Amino acid sequence: MSDVSLERAPAAHPTFREALAVWIKIGLLSFGGPAGQIALMHRMLVEEKRWVSEARFLHALNYCMLLPGPEAQQLATYIGWLLHGVRGGIVAGTLFVLPGFCVILTLSTAYALYQETAWLGALFFGLKAAVLAVVIEAVIRVGKRALKNQVMVAIAALAFVGIFAFGLPFPLIIAAAALAGWLGVRSRPDLFAAQGHGGKGSTGIVDDLAAKAPATDLGPMRALRVIGLCGALWVAPVLMLGVMLGWKTVFTPIATFFSTMAVVTFGGAYAVLAYVAQQAVETYQWLKPGEMLDGLALAETTPGPLILVLVYVGFLAAFRDPGMLSPLMAGVMGATLTTWVTFVPCFLWIFLGAPYIERLAGNKALSGALSAVTAAVVGVILNLALWFGLHTLFGKVTTLRAGPLDMPWPDLTSLDPAAALVSLIAVLALFRFKLGMIPTLALCGAIGLGWRALSGAFMGQV
Repeated sequence: MSDVSLERAPAAHPTFREALAVWIKIGLLSFGGPAGQIALMHRMLVEEKRWVSEARFLHALNYCMLLPGPEAQQLATYIGWLLHGVRGGIVAGTLFVLPGFCVILTLSTAYALYQETAWLGALFFGLKAAVLAVVIEAVIRVGKRALKNQVMVAIAALAFVGIFAFGLPFPLIIAAAALAGWLGVRSRPDLFAAQGHGGKGSTGIVDDLAAKAPATDLGPMRALRVIGLCGALWVAPVLMLGVMLGWKTVFTPIATFFSTMAVVTFGGAYAVLAYVAQQAVETYQWLKPGEMLDGLALAETTPGPLILVLVYVGFLAAFRDPGMLSPLMAGVMGATLTTWVTFVPCFLWIFLGAPYIERLAGNKALSGALSAVTAAVVGVILNLALWFGLHTLFGKVTTLRAGPLDMPWPDLTSLDPAAALVSLIAVLALFRFKLGMIPTLALCGAIGLGWRALSGAFMGQV
């Protein structure tokens, strides 16, 4: 009785100010791509603050993994909405993106003006190695709670092999997992039942799947209002720039291209970056060959979704074709426009769909499908973690193609011993000495910076 009363105590629910402080912290620390960001939110919101239960967190994550766009940002928006309604969702989703946007915009400006990013590599060398340990922790944490039986382990393994070794489309993997769960729950509901932290009980304030969601009218008029308002916000800056500067400026193709990306980027940033790079370099000629990799390096080592690399692309596109504006002003406007048309749809998907997903949470067939999707998501996160690890530890990663196989393959001779050593230090700091994420990031950042400085001094003497 006492445990239940503690879980339900109204005073334990976070105030908006308390949540605001946490969302700011998450926005500033959201390194490591989707896997690291999901791990960060899980640690802070489920493990430490206990503002949401394990089951509720995974339920929201399942829905966000089905949507186009950055799933981690949408997950933040969803949980913000759960805690404090629409204003909570807006604040959580915006703060998840804003710090990274500001950093990428600053670095893009420096890159465009000076074409020099060597100092950035030195600054974030150790940080990337530390993030690898955070990503590994994400796989372990989510996997322990989502893979409750051998069937779920098998689904996760198949999802990982499908996406890593055979390059299967992400939507196909998620659809197959959902179908398996929908069919499986009919014959073995015990294997596909939604489970939270530790099985039955969960200590989150937003506890059982059927309660605590913001009261929402699910009638058709509400859906039309949400679509109309978000749609108007989506196109408003595009229309404004068209009227002010004309329709033949670079801002028109920027808005069109990145708005399209916002609705077709299923599978997260990794699934679409190759296409964006091809279009930006070959079709629009916004970037030179190789510059997309520089932008990806910037995005990988700064907070926020990896898709924020599009800020860099939008900045350079407008900077190099400013029209009647100054190059710097045009670049800032291009970066801001790119961010706006990319992320406004993310809020639309959550505010439109989340109330229906919450209402259907008690549906056994849907719960079975989403439980299987949760298991598949573990495989997908493992794939993201391995992708990140390969690119952190090896200087050259190619693609191995042999029959149906289509998988990343490192050049073993390009192993970076320093990166491997710093990564090992990060793993020991997190798992052996329980140092905590922020101290580990600071420690490895300092080690990396010192290592590069000593290496530079040594090479200078040679």
